[in-house]
Amino acid sequence: MEAPPKPPAVDLPREGPKYEYNGLDIGQDIDVAYGSDTQGIPKNRRSGVILHPTSLPGPYGTGEIGQEAYRFVDWLASAGMQIWQVLPLGPPETQFWSPYSGTDALCGHPLMIPLEELVSEGLMDSSELPPKSSSAKPADFNAVNDFREPLLVKVADRLLGDSKHGELRKQMDAFRTENAWVEDSALFFCLANLDEVTKDSAWWTWPEDLRFRQPQALSDATSKFKQDIDRFVATQFLFDKYWKAVKAYANSKGVRIMGDMPIYVGGQSADVWANQELFELGKDGAPLNVSGVPPDAFSETGQLWGSPLYDWKAQQKVQYSWWVRRLGRAFQLYDETRIDHFRGFAGYWSVDAKADTAMNGVWKKGPGTDIFQALEKALGEVPIVAEDLGVITPDVHVLREAIGAPGMVVLQFAWGGGYANTHLPHNHYENSVVYPGTHDNETVEGWWQGSANEGEKAYFKEYLGVDGTDPAWALLKESLKSVSQTAIMLMQDVMRLDNSGRMNHPGTTAGNWSWRVGESDVWSKLNKEADGLRHLNAIFDRLPPGTKE
Repeated sequence: MEAPPKPPAVDLPREGPKYEYNGLDIGQDIDVAYGSDTQGIPKNRRSGVILHPTSLPGPYGTGEIGQEAYRFVDWLASAGMQIWQVLPLGPPETQFWSPYSGTDALCGHPLMIPLEELVSEGLMDSSELPPKSSSAKPADFNAVNDFREPLLVKVADRLLGDSKHGELRKQMDAFRTENAWVEDSALFFCLANLDEVTKDSAWWTWPEDLRFRQPQALSDATSKFKQDIDRFVATQFLFDKYWKAVKAYANSKGVRIMGDMPIYVGGQSADVWANQELFELGKDGAPLNVSGVPPDAFSETGQLWGSPLYDWKAQQKVQYSWWVRRLGRAFQLYDETRIDHFRGFAGYWSVDAKADTAMNGVWKKGPGTDIFQALEKALGEVPIVAEDLGVITPDVHVLREAIGAPGMVVLQFAWGGGYANTHLPHNHYENSVVYPGTHDNETVEGWWQGSANEGEKAYFKEYLGVDGTDPAWALLKESLKSVSQTAIMLMQDVMRLDNSGRMNHPGTTAGNWSWRVGESDVWSKLNKEADGLRHLNAIFDRLPPGTKE
């Protein structure tokens, strides 16, 4: 696998000839310009916004990676922001549509493909566009899937079969060659969704020849589903093409894309089926042990996630090649990425796959720095953010600091537990990302109106010197003021929304992930907020280098 281009570095070197004048003896003359070099080393302070592409405006039921994505990038740039953080871009499972329950770690979400760009490309006729609807309505993913899925089949067939799309097909063939993993993803999709024998069933219940990927069975299935495999590849190519165009545009505007990667992958996925020897599976292919977290103050029985655990010894024997491919793909799509549940690299909770809860698991040692050394050897710089929230043991901090990855602090968590609370601004540290709240939190306004108690509100007001009439912007300002190198905020908090704008409520399944930012004119309506954020970015040294307020 060819490694993706190395992303631009974020940090400037903090040692070397420019700053330490290596090579000079004590007492020797320093360059005459030395006395004027008083500005110190740039800290590269940054800010950004979390907004998933499905939350963008758009008339066809869900946000897309088309023109509205470009308009959002323009708004970010006008606000002096340097980061657009997205949730995982992979195809979600279709019961609850959670991007954190993706069905393939390497693929993109086809429902984000921009329909009007397909018309411009000549792959669709404008008469085939569905009726327009209000962007202010929450995304109805089931309805969107019902009309987009057959439409994308037609689009794929035109790309594959119409000679006038020869140049696009060349690009698609290059994508297919450079991303060989797409063949396993396509075949798994066909077996899991189209085959009369295997569809709608866990792959470890499939006939043995397909379950264990015997060459003749794979060859026969590939021939049987050739057309559907080609369609799958064509659709993935289109997602890749349009998303990379958005990323290139963002980069040209000084905006980097921050992705989000769950540490585990679903068992019912091509990721596990095609790499069975790298996971803790039984002789039948079913998971032996699964992921989760033990009981804590928030859950008496812990959280049972159910994803198969990695066989870290097996991963180590192949120099973590599966992870090299996963991160390599991530850095095609993002400039940097947050890894959810980073603590699993230090120590992870292992639960018997037959258990009903996560109560009776056991802690096991993770790969530690070994995996990151392998990743850097294969990929060069590995710019990640370590999600280190929750109950974190000292070895997690040691690992994060050893690899130089920034951790996370969340201001909504700061107002209880006393002065030593790590989320209070006076306890922040430079190599971190500060959030007023994440996609899993209430909005700040919703938190203030609902779950914040009177003691927390009193401390909040006294600490920040505010009266509590605008809690969302008080926390936005505090995040930008923080010593944390990076500050990232929810779009909902920029808009001062209450919990009607909440993206996810952990522990629930219904009504999540469907929030949308509004109609296409929303960005002009938010000009005042963009100006306010740009001013704050200037005050707190978070504007892009070389720009002025």
